[in-house]
Amino acid sequence: MASHQQMHEDSGSGTDSDMENDGQVRKVGKKRGRGGRVIHPPKRLRQDANVAGTLFEVVKQGKMAMTAIVDDWIEAYKVDRNEALLDLIQFFINASGCKGTVTAEMLRDASEGFQDVIKRMTEEFDEDSGDYPLIASGVSLKKFRTNFADFVQALVRQCQYQIIYDQFMMDNVLTLLTELSNSQVRAFRHTATLAAMKLMTALVNVALALSVNLDNTQRQYEGERAKAANKRATEKLDLLLEKRKDLEDQQSEIESMLNGIFKGIFVHRYRDFLADIRALCMEEIGVWMKMFPKVFLTDSYLKYVGWTLHDKQKEVRMKCLQTLNGLYQHEDMTKDLKLFTSRFKDRIVSMTVDKEYDVSVLAVKLLIMILDHCGYDTPVLSSGDAESVYQLVYSVHRPVAVAAAEFLNKQLFSNKEVTPGYTKRGRRRSPNAPLITDLVLFFIESELHEHATYLVDALWDVAGGMLKDWDCMSDLLLEEPANDRDQLDTRQESALVDIMVCSVKQAAEGCPPTGRQGHSKKLPIRDKRTVIEDRVRLTEHFAVALPSLLNKYQVDKEKVTLLLQIPRFFDLELYTSSRLEKHLELLLSQLAVIIDKHTDIDLLEQASMTYHSLCDNDYTMSAKAQVGRQTVIDSWAENFNLALDIFKDAAADATTGADDEEVYNVVQALKRLTRLYMHNDLTSCNLTEPVFSIVKMHLSKPTVVPDDMLEQAVRFLHVDLMFVFAVILQQDEEGRSGLQEHKDAIQRLRQTATDFMEISERILSHSMHPKVKEACYMGVCDLIIIFAPQLAHSKPQLVSLVLRPSDALQHHLVDFVNSYVFTLPNEEEEDEEDTAKIDALHHRRSLLAAICKLFTFNMIEIRLAASVFQQYIRFYPDYGDIIKETISKTRHANKMACAQTLGLALMTLFRETLRLHGGKMDHSSQEYGHMKELARRLSLTFGLDQVKCRDAVAALHKEGILFALKRADDHAGDSVPPENLSFLSILCEFSSKLMRQDRRTVVSYLDKHIKPHMLKMQTAGWIPLVTYRNSLVQGAEDVDNAKPSSKGRGRPRRKKGDLDGDGPRTPMTPATAMSPAPMTPINPQHASTAPRDVIQPRQMRREDMGYQQQPNLMGAALQSPNHHMQSPMHAGYHQASYQQQQMPGTSQQAQQQYVVPQQQQMIYQPQQYQQMQMQSPMQHNIQGQQQFYGN
Repeated sequence: MASHQQMHEDSGSGTDSDMENDGQVRKVGKKRGRGGRVIHPPKRLRQDANVAGTLFEVVKQGKMAMTAIVDDWIEAYKVDRNEALLDLIQFFINASGCKGTVTAEMLRDASEGFQDVIKRMTEEFDEDSGDYPLIASGVSLKKFRTNFADFVQALVRQCQYQIIYDQFMMDNVLTLLTELSNSQVRAFRHTATLAAMKLMTALVNVALALSVNLDNTQRQYEGERAKAANKRATEKLDLLLEKRKDLEDQQSEIESMLNGIFKGIFVHRYRDFLADIRALCMEEIGVWMKMFPKVFLTDSYLKYVGWTLHDKQKEVRMKCLQTLNGLYQHEDMTKDLKLFTSRFKDRIVSMTVDKEYDVSVLAVKLLIMILDHCGYDTPVLSSGDAESVYQLVYSVHRPVAVAAAEFLNKQLFSNKEVTPGYTKRGRRRSPNAPLITDLVLFFIESELHEHATYLVDALWDVAGGMLKDWDCMSDLLLEEPANDRDQLDTRQESALVDIMVCSVKQAAEGCPPTGRQGHSKKLPIRDKRTVIEDRVRLTEHFAVALPSLLNKYQVDKEKVTLLLQIPRFFDLELYTSSRLEKHLELLLSQLAVIIDKHTDIDLLEQASMTYHSLCDNDYTMSAKAQVGRQTVIDSWAENFNLALDIFKDAAADATTGADDEEVYNVVQALKRLTRLYMHNDLTSCNLTEPVFSIVKMHLSKPTVVPDDMLEQAVRFLHVDLMFVFAVILQQDEEGRSGLQEHKDAIQRLRQTATDFMEISERILSHSMHPKVKEACYMGVCDLIIIFAPQLAHSKPQLVSLVLRPSDALQHHLVDFVNSYVFTLPNEEEEDEEDTAKIDALHHRRSLLAAICKLFTFNMIEIRLAASVFQQYIRFYPDYGDIIKETISKTRHANKMACAQTLGLALMTLFRETLRLHGGKMDHSSQEYGHMKELARRLSLTFGLDQVKCRDAVAALHKEGILFALKRADDHAGDSVPPENLSFLSILCEFSSKLMRQDRRTVVSYLDKHIKPHMLKMQTAGWIPLVTYRNSLVQGAEDVDNAKPSSKGRGRPRRKKGDLDGDGPRTPMTPATAMSPAPMTPINPQHASTAPRDVIQPRQMRREDMGYQQQPNLMGAALQSPNHHMQSPMHAGYHQASYQQQQMPGTSQQAQQQYVVPQQQQMIYQPQQYQQMQMQSPMQHNIQGQQQFYGN
């Protein structure tokens, strides 16, 4: 016998058809098919439905065109439609992943529809896997979904002229798909829904063709009748009349099929438990609306898309927005979307801030489409709606920001008629001048002035030409306008400078700013070429314009700080190649003037970085820049030495002392030199000894040196040590380590670093000035890192530089953190602005991170971290992430030491709390509750793997036991509980982290240190001991009482059919009426996976139920399928106006279901809005909206 596959491989061969169940074969004569092929009916292989050659296997392999496969099936259908239909039924069963075989006997014995067949096929599912062809991975099934959909559509397309109207094939297929789509088995339901949706798409196409033919026929008929009586063709009129009647009959048949699919499948499945099915329904309904808008682009169908916009799953919301995007992009369709737009506009606007960025992007793009194509009488979006979208240009997710920028560009900049003004000198401004002014005003009104770089990056792709018009920006800043009303004020000028500098940076680097997500970090080759061209353009412009800008704003600290960043993005070679040396000299002179006039730290640091960039030895112009830089450094070094000598002379006079001006001159000179030293080499100035003399003077006479001068001296020494160390490393890499000069430099650095550590230790212990102590703290932390023992491993020749901080210095570092980091804000700080509070918090976080790095890399004693770990709960919002990461890193380095440190943190906190309470612990106090919560959170940091931290947790328990049982008075009797015994209640939080085998060991250890009668004490003081021991004994007894059992081991086997509990109750099919009897399946997806010794059997049975039988909300006429979406609002989106309301006459559990509209209209019978009652199944709990379209 030839197989089905062989039939397709041989274009002229065919197969026999089995007619009897006993395997006897009836020979069928050859029949000539289309194209001269000899067609044989495909033979059914009854023994195994998955043998190669079945319709499913042919479609899955995809080696043949779907049209050819359908043609072969049609020929078989013409020979024996029962057998061909059996093949088609078997195809849908196999496509669902079922191995069962459908026989003719099953169909004959079926009492009602295909329910008995489906029930038997449910038992044939593979129990070892939950996959089915539509979702399974693998090469063979990679294209199955596409092939499956193509086959279904080809089936309708090839049968549209005769077979679909025979009231046999389509009736049975629709009945089968309807009952499969209502199955409890997810594979059946998903596959049948896909088939039904694609089937309906094909039928809609047929209906469209019939509608066109009917219109043409009607037009021909009316044209023929309009002729004079003597010119009419009576036979033609009769033929047209007969053709029109046939087309109307066919249209009625198609209409019945479409209504059957829509009501029996779509209405139930668009709210299915499975998100893939809901998304599939939303995708296909959009196809129907675009394909046949006359029928489907009505509010009767649009409401389903609008309701599903509230879906909880990202994929479904995205499909809804994609469907709407496809509709709104056609202007001729927008007139039918007017009512829908007014009803769901607010929901679409709210989706722009969806928790899923992809949904937000689609929502913003949809609003852009609405703006472009919806030319309604009244504006669609209010000013509040538009402003909520405008703010998204500052989003951290770049695609969202770019989409919002496109929206902003269309609203403010595109298609805007502008009239550029003139300058006072009569020169016409750039056409971009009004647009840039509007951008500045928008930036100011948004009140996010520190995020100009985000605004520029968002607009870069849609308004890059405007942002790169640096000539216009410079002109607005330098030239006076002819009309005084166009003059920019100081705030607007600052905003324009900020935007201009950010655009320069964006053009020179070509990548989004730090913090932006959702973009490729690799720059394409085309963008690299653009960056090179833009860098040349900005250099040619700002090399000339920047000196003038600095000259105009040289006294404005904010603007100058921004403008000084621009030279770092220059192509410095253009100074030479384009003969711009004169402008370089102007820039250097302006830098010298700015450093002379300003004392702001940020501005001086920007100037230092600009000098470092201009003096790069890779460029030929660097020599001239280095001369200018050295001139400035020498000038301020001379000023410092002179001012210091004057200060020393004045300080030596015991009667008068140094005045404020003498102190100011030293401080300001030292401040400038320190900032210049951070990025430029000042070692040739030999300033280390003079600066050290200031510190030594403070140690000998603390009252002589002011705190500001001491702070700047410490910071200078800190930078000096770092820079000298960098120079030594560079010399070592150059191979100069053997020179005596290099060895002498190492020895001097070692001595200077030692002196600095000793001085810092004394200042940290005695100084009362926070800024001075902070300078010493940061300097010591940095030096401990660069001179750590790890240096001896990476650079053995620098082993002499290794420094280990003393124990006293380590304690002073921890004391500084406790005093200046873990502090609560005072009344003055509470009155500060939010920006100042955030800056102060970031500063404190950097101070904490400095010492946490030392703990992480074991550069100071890890047990000192106990005082930091104590603050984990109290300061969790501010420093929780830093402390948690420190605990994780220290545990990775040394599990035992980390566990001991955690125990020490709790013991220290317990001892301090006990002291504050007068030696008695109040278990109801807030402090005790805080310690319990701290212990619980610290126990969670051990993770789930008990084996890795086994020894560490056991050691923590043993130290905790010793601490709790220790007595301050050894002569106290055994009847009196130890002072720290309450600590055992806190230690209970770590009992769950002990392995069950170790619990017995810890219990034995506890019993050795207590006496038996202590466990029988009934006083409140002994309760913690009994509680702690019970927490250990419970786990230890579980080990003793455990018995081997096969029931609880391994993954539970999936029940046959993979019931997921989301199938509706009874299907509505074209052949059968709906039954009100509900089904209550069990959902293994929601089954509890907790151990049997934790959850009681009654609780497990309750949780194993995916859902329970619900009362009928709409009567027996329509049954609502169960659904587990508890809220129409998706997670992550909050709206205060939404309130939960329980429907009258329903339980809270029943309220979670969806409500089906009471009556579905025929698709060819549109109703007026006043006649439609459309209850939203996703918004029945929204306040004040019981119906979607009311009267």
